[in-house]
Amino acid sequence: MNMTRFILAFLLLTPTLATAQQTPSTREEPMIVTSGEGIVQAVPDRAWVTITAESRGSSPREAQRRNTEAMTPVIDKLKTSGIPAEAIKTVGYDLQQEWDFVNNRRVSRGYVARNSIEVRVDAIDRVGELLELAVGTGATSVGGIRFDLKERAKLEREALRLAVADARARADAAASGAGRNIERILRIEEHGVASPPMPMGRTFALKEAAQAADAVPISTGQMELRAQVTLTAVLK
Repeated sequence: MNMTRFILAFLLLTPTLATAQQTPSTREEPMIVTSGEGIVQAVPDRAWVTITAESRGSSPREAQRRNTEAMTPVIDKLKTSGIPAEAIKTVGYDLQQEWDFVNNRRVSRGYVARNSIEVRVDAIDRVGELLELAVGTGATSVGGIRFDLKERAKLEREALRLAVADARARADAAASGAGRNIERILRIEEHGVASPPMPMGRTFALKEAAQAADAVPISTGQMELRAQVTLTAVLK
């Protein structure tokens, strides 16, 4: 008899417990999500220039020897002109056999060695001078000029600050339009800082490079850094 009463009491309480478990304990907070963009423009104050020496020989050893003889004075001259050693780095080196086709037969015409270095120039007004210096001491082509900013990290942080301020202002405006206020910022998501690519400088072959440094003006223009964020805020 006592067991029967216990079972009945349990069956009566079970729906009540299940209902209590399904009832949400907290209500969802009203939120708003906005995006923001920050843009910083600056004149480039640093350049990178690619310098290449190409040499040929009847054997791999000869092609490499001639290439070393061509590139070594270029690097030495750059260093004596004030370019620090850490601002010069090799970005490409290859040795290939070249072929001709004679009477439907492939005939070797020797080997070609190419050595390319990238030079960081911290004074934009010296780019033309260094192009001329390179071809005057053994380089066979120069160019591939690209521009950059010495204070890039600082300017990227400024662009990010502007992006967050823009997103917050948008959130305040949207909340005000709905008759509400921002209670607190819940989350800020950064989507990175992008810099639209600047046009690359043309590459000059040896025949035209001697006159190119003076004939072609180096114009840097402006660089643009864009930061984007997403802001999530809780409304009052």
